[in-house]
Amino acid sequence: MAGNMSSSLAPITSSLSKLQSLNGLFAIYKKQGPTSAELLNTFKEALLKEAGVQNTNPRKRKKQSLKLGHGGTLDSAASGVLVVGVGYGTKKLSTMLAGSKKYVTVGELGKATDTLDATGKVILEKDFEHITRQDFEEKLKSFTGDIMQVPPLYSALKKDGQRLSVLMKKGHTVEAKPARPVTVYNLTLQEFKPPFFTLDVDCGGGFYVRSLVDDLGKALSSCAHVKNLVRTKQGQFTLEEHALHEEQWTLEHVLQSLQPCTESEQGTKPSDQHNVNRTQAKNMT
Repeated sequence: MAGNMSSSLAPITSSLSKLQSLNGLFAIYKKQGPTSAELLNTFKEALLKEAGVQNTNPRKRKKQSLKLGHGGTLDSAASGVLVVGVGYGTKKLSTMLAGSKKYVTVGELGKATDTLDATGKVILEKDFEHITRQDFEEKLKSFTGDIMQVPPLYSALKKDGQRLSVLMKKGHTVEAKPARPVTVYNLTLQEFKPPFFTLDVDCGGGFYVRSLVDDLGKALSSCAHVKNLVRTKQGQFTLEEHALHEEQWTLEHVLQSLQPCTESEQGTKPSDQHNVNRTQAKNMT
């Protein structure tokens, strides 16, 4: 009897050991709806369940059986590439935060919302019929290169330890954060069918696509908000080639996708990990 139980537990122990021995970076697909943290917890639960670990609370920080982190928050309403670090790979997530990212966004002219995207309530409506494609493309030039940008009020940035978005939803008065330098490598108008437009955005860390669309609307003597947002690339990870969809959330697929790293390649000391986690909140789009 004992021998049979021991042999039946062997595959579970083996799978869990493989999971716990992973060190590196890979990417998963984030769908619209959940927060980046919620999606990462769901992903973690799927891997642990496959390894035979049941009833594990992924939110517990003590004695974690699998160490995971993500490299830059996507808004709940956004989708696309979410870079994941496992083991020593979590120490490399700071490079993902600061690195380049690509987005495709659909904006709508004529309406501004309090969240700067379609999840918020409309707070302003203005005419947009005067805007031509040529006008639009001309304005894009002033939003390319090294620019100053004011982050959205509804964001993961914090005041007194609480996210601005949480404070806003509680009815607190929140002052806008000061403008900060960001970099836009390339900005292209893919489609212009007023009131809708589609942009390709290639930018650096800390950039908010919602703020870009809002600022563009104002610059065109109108207003605008984000209707849809997809992150198509983060660092070396692309949506088409690297992002694992939910049906691929298995140890086998992670092993196939993992870009491994060693402890010597971490780039940060273990004591710096809390700084990485705090920095993750700064990269909402």
